[in-house]
Amino acid sequence: MEIICESCQSKFKIADEKLPKDKAAFLKCPKCENRIRVSPAAKDDDASHQQDFEEDFFSFDEDEAEGYDASDKPFDFVEEEGKTALLCESDPMIKKAIMPVLDVLEYHVTDVKNGREALKTMRYHNYDLIVVDEYFDAKNPDANGVLIYLERLNMAMRREIFVAMITRRFRTMDQMMAFQKSVNLVVNVDNISDFDKILRRAMADHGMFYQAYKDCMA
Repeated sequence: MEIICESCQSKFKIADEKLPKDKAAFLKCPKCENRIRVSPAAKDDDASHQQDFEEDFFSFDEDEAEGYDASDKPFDFVEEEGKTALLCESDPMIKKAIMPVLDVLEYHVTDVKNGREALKTMRYHNYDLIVVDEYFDAKNPDANGVLIYLERLNMAMRREIFVAMITRRFRTMDQMMAFQKSVNLVVNVDNISDFDKILRRAMADHGMFYQAYKDCMA
């Protein structure tokens, strides 16, 4: 079960079997030591929501798989040095600020309309860059399907993807929050006009950070 501290907004997980089923549990936040109350109803609702979410978002039937048309997917034949990006953003104003940046950086961009389309696309293509709004196809930013999918990816695959999260809650380039959300970069919408400079700086730092590791792996 995922628990959020109301005081400092820190998130942590605890096994369901460690919580009593028929009465409220009281926990101490490991960060700010705030006392957190977890009711039995909240635990049941959380488990039910998670199950419904996974069944709806992560399930694809055979008809969907058979209906996949490679000719509609331009990245099947991108040139050897071509870079690919997936854009998961519904706000036209934010998208208007991001698209020119990706064009200048010479990314071949897939612009998806919803979470299921994004997930289906990621099943067939490995993207170099993914830009996702935390509210993309999600009323609850902490239940964003695209971010959950990326968090669950095998580390060998996830390491090759740079993920930039567009947010309204956190400050730009907050590294601790990026780590907590399992993304590489956090960009607040108030700074979206500087998306070009922010992305370039973050990707340069990311490349330097992993260069030694990649050299050893090579």
